[in-house]
Amino acid sequence: MTVESANVARFLPQMARRVPDQCAVKVPLGLKGDRIEYLERSFAEMDADCDTVARFFQEKGIVRDTHVLLMVKPGLDLILTVFALFKIGAVPVVIDPGMGLKSFLNCVRRSKPEALVGIPLALGISRIFRAPFKTVRIRIKAGANSFLNLEERYNDSGEEFPMAVANSGDLAAVLFTSGSTGPPKGVCYEHGMFDAQVRLIRDQYHIEPGEVDLPMLPIFALFNPALGMTTVVPEMNPSKPAKVDPAKIVQAIKQNTVTTSFGSPVLWEKIGRYCAEREIQLPSMRRVLIAGAPVSPDLVRLLQPVLPRAVVHTPYGATECLPVTSHNGPDILEKTWQLTEEGRGTCVGRPVPEVEVKIIRISEEVFSEFDPALEVGEGEIGEIIVKGPVVTKSYDQLDNETAKAKIYQNGEVWHRMGDLGYFDSEGLLWFCGRKAERVVTAKGTLFTDCCEAIFNRHPDVFRSALIGIGSPENQTPAIVFEPEKRMYPKSASDREKIILELRELGAKNSVTRDIQTFFIARKFPVDVRHNAKIHRLTLAKKFQTHP
Repeated sequence: MTVESANVARFLPQMARRVPDQCAVKVPLGLKGDRIEYLERSFAEMDADCDTVARFFQEKGIVRDTHVLLMVKPGLDLILTVFALFKIGAVPVVIDPGMGLKSFLNCVRRSKPEALVGIPLALGISRIFRAPFKTVRIRIKAGANSFLNLEERYNDSGEEFPMAVANSGDLAAVLFTSGSTGPPKGVCYEHGMFDAQVRLIRDQYHIEPGEVDLPMLPIFALFNPALGMTTVVPEMNPSKPAKVDPAKIVQAIKQNTVTTSFGSPVLWEKIGRYCAEREIQLPSMRRVLIAGAPVSPDLVRLLQPVLPRAVVHTPYGATECLPVTSHNGPDILEKTWQLTEEGRGTCVGRPVPEVEVKIIRISEEVFSEFDPALEVGEGEIGEIIVKGPVVTKSYDQLDNETAKAKIYQNGEVWHRMGDLGYFDSEGLLWFCGRKAERVVTAKGTLFTDCCEAIFNRHPDVFRSALIGIGSPENQTPAIVFEPEKRMYPKSASDREKIILELRELGAKNSVTRDIQTFFIARKFPVDVRHNAKIHRLTLAKKFQTHP
C-alpha cells in the first residue's frame, strides 16, 4: 500500500495538474505608462521552475535534512527556493533581516545552517562575519528572479523532480520569531503543522481556488499554492512595512482585482487613510486579515467605506501557533468596541475549529505537566495557553526556552503564548497584553492593552504605552504617548495641557486612575515584522533615567 507523503510541497504539482494555466504569481517589474508591469508565472510554469531549482540545489550539495538559511528578497525567488527545498526534503531557515545585525548574527550562530541561499550582499556578510556562518559549507547566489535562467541547463528532460517523502511529524522549516519581547527564537515547523494551517485558514475564511491574494507579510505567500490562489507580490520593503507607499498597494489591488490581503494594523491604517482622503473604494476585496498587534475599533471604522464588500478579520496567533482565534469587524463594532474603550482589553474572538484555548494563573514557573488546578475562572485574567494541530512543539537549539513555553498532557503539547487574557461569559477570548510587559504595583497589576485603550481615545494621541518605573515587584505605572502627526506639543504649556487632559481621562476609569506619570515620545520603537508591536520594555529602560 502506498502511503501519501505529507510533504507540503505536494500542493504545487497538484495545482499544476489541476489548473496548469492559472496564474500562480505576479512579480512587479515597475510602471509601464500608468500600469504596473508584472512578470507572471502559471502554476505549471512555477512547478517546472521549482523542479529546475531543486535539481540545481542538489548539484550544489543540498540534500534531505540540510538546513538552508534563506537571505533572498520576497517574490518569485523566495517562493521557488522554499518549495524547491521542501521537494528535496531540506529545511529552510527563515530569519527576519530587519531585526538588526547583532540579533540576526546571533540567530544564524544558533541555527547552525549548512547552506546559504542569498543575494550578493548576504553572501558578502557571511564572509565578513565568519564565526556565525562557520557551519555554512554551501553558498548559492540569488537575485531578482535569478533562478529562471536555469531551465535549459537543469530541466532538459521535462521529467518531474522526485519529491522527498515526508511524514507529518518530519521537520519542514525553522521560522524565527520577531523577538518583540525577548531574543528571537527559531520555531520548528513540521510538515503536518503546515498542512493544518492551510486547512484551518481555508475553512475559517472561506477561501476559494482562483482568488487573488496580495500578502503584505512575505511568508504568507507560501500558503497560496496550497490554497489555489494567485499571489500578487506587493511593491514594498517587508522589513519596513510602516514606510509602504499606499498608492502602490491600492493600484496593485485595483489592477489585479485582488480579493484578499494580510497586513499589520500600521499598514492598513496608512492604506485606509490614503483611500479615505481620496474617496477610493476597493470593491474587489472579499476579506482583509489584520494581525501583528491589537486592532483598534477606529481602524475597523476607517476601513468600512473603503472595503464595501469585504469583511475585516482580526486573527490572533503567533509564530509558534497560527491561527488560534479570529474576530471580525462587524462584531467588533456591534458588540465589543465599547468594552475595549472602557479598559476591558481587546476581544480576539473565538478559538478556530480544532484549536483549544485555556487560561492559567500568571506565573514564571516551568510547568512540565498540565494540571487542571492551574486554570483560572471565567473573567479572571491569566496566561493564555493553546493546544491543537497548528501548535509547534519546540524551539530550535533552545531546550530551556522550550521547557518554559511548553506544557505536556497525554502526549499533546500546550503552548504558553506569553500573552495575558481571559474568557468572558460568551466564550470570547480577550487579550490584555504580553506577560513580560505587565506592570506590578503596590496596589495590583496593570495590563498594557487595558490601560492604553483609555488614553488612545484622546484625539491628539496616535498611540500610548504602559511602562513600569522602578523595581519589578513594586513599580510606578507610567504612560508614554506618541502624538498624532502635527500634534506634537510646540511648547511647555502645550505639553502640560495634553498631560493634564490625559491624567483627567485616566482618573475617570478604575483601571487607570492610579496612573499619574506621563512621558512623551516622537516615535515608538516597534517590531521589525509588522512595525506595530510596541517595544514597551525598551521605552521603560529609556524613561527610567531620562524623563
